[in-house]
Amino acid sequence: MNRLLRLAIIPLLLLLGGCDYLLFDPKGPIAAEQMELIIFSFLIMMIVVIPVFFMTFWFSIKYRASNTKAKESDYRPEWEHSNKIEAVVWAVPLAIIIALGVITYKTSFSLDPRKAIESERETMRIQVVALDWKWLFVYPEQGIATVNEFAMPVDRPVEFLITSDTVMNSFFVPQLGSMIYAMAGMENQLHLIAEETGDYRGLSANYSGFGFSGMKFKALVKNENDFASWVENVKATNRPLSPDAYSTLAAKTKDHPVEHYSQVNPLLFNRIIEKYTGMQNGQ
Repeated sequence: MNRLLRLAIIPLLLLLGGCDYLLFDPKGPIAAEQMELIIFSFLIMMIVVIPVFFMTFWFSIKYRASNTKAKESDYRPEWEHSNKIEAVVWAVPLAIIIALGVITYKTSFSLDPRKAIESERETMRIQVVALDWKWLFVYPEQGIATVNEFAMPVDRPVEFLITSDTVMNSFFVPQLGSMIYAMAGMENQLHLIAEETGDYRGLSANYSGFGFSGMKFKALVKNENDFASWVENVKATNRPLSPDAYSTLAAKTKDHPVEHYSQVNPLLFNRIIEKYTGMQNGQ
């Protein structure tokens, strides 16, 4: 089934050869299952689209004024109902709705972003904060933080805890999987895993103001040794994310460069959330 779905999308990819089709180049099981869901939905809808195009051309040719071979019996001005047509008109959409409903129900559970990924390896945690217009990544276990870049080990599940210290945004790494919103005063969860090493594009999928177009980041997937080296290099910068440094970072900037911080307050993520919770409670 998976092979058939992949073959079915080849003609579409050829037509979109000049486009960026990251959604159809998955590097993890979550993104791969989402790609199959997109292809399945596309093929199901073609059940309606293809016959419509076919009948449009067929009717135009068969019933054109110059077609002298058309049978006079085909012309029935008093015709008003057909049980066969009625059955098709109702049965096909009903079948499509049932098929899409079943697959949507199943993937609502299998692709739940809060669902932990089963693995023999321990899940790593990364805290994500959306700012204007940049992304802050905090590693509570490693005690470091980065801006517009994060690294993760290959074949190791990662739990992303996501919030915002500004307006609502959306965290998305197309080749790894699910998009999820970042909202002030709230914590969202996202579990991802990468099966191949490489550098992948991340972006904001929700318009959030003037600098939105530059709100991109790098997702670096490395083997364990390279990831450990990356962590050591970040620590070697000897640049702590102090309260004053965070206040400067939180200010609005456009096309912000990648930055590394060797130390970070392990409670920073929680305090960002609590800041908005306190406001909502009138404290």
